[in-house]
Amino acid sequence: MTVDPQVRQQLVQYRQSIDNIDAALVHMLAERFRCTKAVGVLKATHELPPADPAREEYQIERLRTLAKDANLDPDFAEKFLNFIIREVIRHHEAIAADFSGANHTPA
Repeated sequence: MTVDPQVRQQLVQYRQSIDNIDAALVHMLAERFRCTKAVGVLKATHELPPADPAREEYQIERLRTLAKDANLDPDFAEKFLNFIIREVIRHHEAIAADFSGANHTPA
C-alpha cells in the first residue's frame, strides 16, 4: 500500500509529539514520586498512617473536575489516579516498615 508522503510526514510529526508527551509524563511521575517519598518519610518519622482516605477522596474529586475541564474522560482520570495512589501507599507502607525495623534494631 502506498501512503501519500504528506500523510506519512504528518504521522511522523504526531508520533514525535506523542513521544515528547510520554517523556514529559515519565519525568512528571518521577518528580511526583520523589515528593510522595518525602511525604512517606515524614509520615513514618511521626508515626502517621501510610494512607489518608480523606486526602485521597479530595484528590480524586479534584482530578475528576480537572479532567472534565480538559475534555478527558473523568473515569479514566480516576482510574489513573487510583493506580498512582495505590502505588504511593505501597511505598509509604514500605518506608514505615523500614522505619519500624530501624527503631527496633539493637544499638
